[in-house]
Amino acid sequence: MTDLDGLSLLPLGLIVLAYCLGSISTAILVCRTLGLPDPRTLGSNNPGATNVMRIGGKKAAALTLFGDALKGVIPVLLAYQLGLPEKQIGWVGLAAVIGHLFPIFFGFQGGKGVATTLGVVHAWHWPTGLMIDLIWLIFAKVFRISSAAALVALVSLPFILAAWQTDYWLAALIISVLSLYRHKENIQKLISGEESAIGDRVNAADK
Repeated sequence: MTDLDGLSLLPLGLIVLAYCLGSISTAILVCRTLGLPDPRTLGSNNPGATNVMRIGGKKAAALTLFGDALKGVIPVLLAYQLGLPEKQIGWVGLAAVIGHLFPIFFGFQGGKGVATTLGVVHAWHWPTGLMIDLIWLIFAKVFRISSAAALVALVSLPFILAAWQTDYWLAALIISVLSLYRHKENIQKLISGEESAIGDRVNAADK
């Protein structure tokens, strides 16, 4: 099998597959299927589960969350089944998240990567996945702001993986930095006290 800078054609192919899978927007597909407005045109304009909940409620949000997480789980588990080492599996997971953040099918304007990152992390190392879930739940319960909980979980991720002595921490660090960049507007709103709380609804008349 031909090598290219230490990566064989197999992991390179999986990285491309993971990116393409990540580029499929679950939020847009769910909203179209349920007859809801395009999530890029209402609320935070973000094609993610939190904004879909504002637009269409819990059912639509749950479908979006599940689909976005699955985009991270599938390529990582496939990489496991094919016997790739941890570092290469890390790059596969990173590619899935990059696809969600910068999707080739939607002009490279994607979501913020939280659900897809959770899917990737659970497939990488399930104990870390449970810890990240717990961190998100605690901060979401305390502050009632999804983005604040996500930011804390994302910042914690590479350190937790490093503490477990896995080889995923570097890919996780890159995911954290990219996701923080995509949350820059949320960070500004948090600082100014204007960020929406969990459960806030929006409709077409608000836009």
